[in-house]
Amino acid sequence: MSSSGEVTRRRELPPAVVATVPVFVLALIMWAGEIVDAFPGVDLDQYGIRPRNGEGLFGIAAAPFLHGGFDHLIANTGAFLVLGGLIALTTRRFWPVTIGVGLVGGFATWLVAAPNTVHIGASGLVYGYAAFLVAWGLLSGRVLSIIVSVVVVLMYGGIVVGVLPGQPGISWQGHLFGALAGVLMAFVLRGSGSRTRT
Repeated sequence: MSSSGEVTRRRELPPAVVATVPVFVLALIMWAGEIVDAFPGVDLDQYGIRPRNGEGLFGIAAAPFLHGGFDHLIANTGAFLVLGGLIALTTRRFWPVTIGVGLVGGFATWLVAAPNTVHIGASGLVYGYAAFLVAWGLLSGRVLSIIVSVVVVLMYGGIVVGVLPGQPGISWQGHLFGALAGVLMAFVLRGSGSRTRT
């Protein structure tokens, strides 16, 4: 009996690995999607967010997994892994943040962005993650969260430019509403967490 218990313990993955598995899985799905999209005759990007188009609502869920080429995907992957990993490791709220930012930011983009455009890419999630981590640090008051928020500002503060209009080919609406959704999720999840503890 004791030997089987030892085997079970050896097979357990470290908590940090378990926490970050979803981040890497989503990144792998993005890469798999872009590889498929590179095949001749395949155009997955058409399934992105198409503002105020009923069929374009599907893009709210699909857009983070679609990219305009491997350069676009590579640019998003690093920040997605770093920021998503920080959320998974320091707050344990990766799924609620991801779903909340994706749905709220995506729907706001669908509602407000210019007609006859298609919005794709994980940058809305990236902006949402960054904004969430900064807001979470300010709201939680925990030393680790504050340190993480400072690191995020120092590393990714320059992305603020991406929420400004006027950059051709850049979905500033996706960036802006992703960031606002991240702040919103920090407030929502902090509130739900405090109710759970009392």
